[in-house]
Amino acid sequence: MKILVTGGAGFIGSNFIRYIIKKYPDYKIVNLDLLTYAGNPDNLADIEDYFGEPAGSDRRYYFIKGDIRDAILLESIMPKVEAVVHFAAESHVDRSIKDPQNFLSTNILGTQALLEAARKHGIKKFLHISTDEVYGSIKEGYFKEGDALLPNSPYAASKASADLLVRAYYETYKLPVMITRTTNNYGPYQYPEKFIPLFVTNLLEGKDVPLYGYGLNRRDWIHVEDNCAALDAVLHNGEIGEIYNIGTQVNELANIEIASQIVYLLNEPPTRLKFVADRPGHDFRYGVDAAKIKALGWRPRYSIAAGLVATIDWYKNNRAWWEKIKSGEFREYYEKNYQI
Repeated sequence: MKILVTGGAGFIGSNFIRYIIKKYPDYKIVNLDLLTYAGNPDNLADIEDYFGEPAGSDRRYYFIKGDIRDAILLESIMPKVEAVVHFAAESHVDRSIKDPQNFLSTNILGTQALLEAARKHGIKKFLHISTDEVYGSIKEGYFKEGDALLPNSPYAASKASADLLVRAYYETYKLPVMITRTTNNYGPYQYPEKFIPLFVTNLLEGKDVPLYGYGLNRRDWIHVEDNCAALDAVLHNGEIGEIYNIGTQVNELANIEIASQIVYLLNEPPTRLKFVADRPGHDFRYGVDAAKIKALGWRPRYSIAAGLVATIDWYKNNRAWWEKIKSGEFREYYEKNYQI
């Protein structure tokens, strides 16, 4: 199978490409990524036939720097692939609160451009990667796939809008789509503005860590490798037209509990935790019912304890990766090497 992965230089996308390349020796991946601030070429530096390699029919991995909103570019790519796995999105809630426009353009118009190109060229499967945030907050229990979408941030609203476009292309044009809505991911190669890598890298630098409000907001945490396995299950065994929630339902913790575990594992004092003003529209709790994805045979392998240890070890052993990002060298590297 030849798969177009959008946003494949990002956190989850790069982990998914690595997972697929290793598991399916005969698969080929085309990675389309605009390389905005969170798209990092270093995330896939270990993949054979990486940047700069000469083109050839035997290559298993191709990178194309480009925008999912570029209809002409999509017209040139779609005839060469069989399936689309769509990760590309602006995804940081805080950034969406400060500047919603780019989220609406990329997440909604970009998704529509992909859907239209996929429709024209008869793509066999279109897997749209969404988020549990489209449901909004839930005090207790778990959202099911058919529940109403009640997003509370510009980011979540843009993803909910994209979900509805994907559904519309299935209902109207019979495009063979599937949607996944995943809980909070963590693991290697996650951009260090996100909760867990921010806390880990700050502590490794000897800095304090900021905790919103009183740290009582709750999330179900899933290791990115477990999420990739779930996406694999949906891509190959999911039912066309269906939505699949992906969550562990066993790794739910309050933010202060996660933060305290990180502080403890890094042998830092609790005084490193600094409470800061809560962000606007901060959802208290997310929770999704994962029965449907489990019916495909998927189960999470990582407990939160084991996952945190593995993640902290990765950031300890890959300081050059995240120090480049946090120092600002990363942007200079981009401009020099990829003509951004």
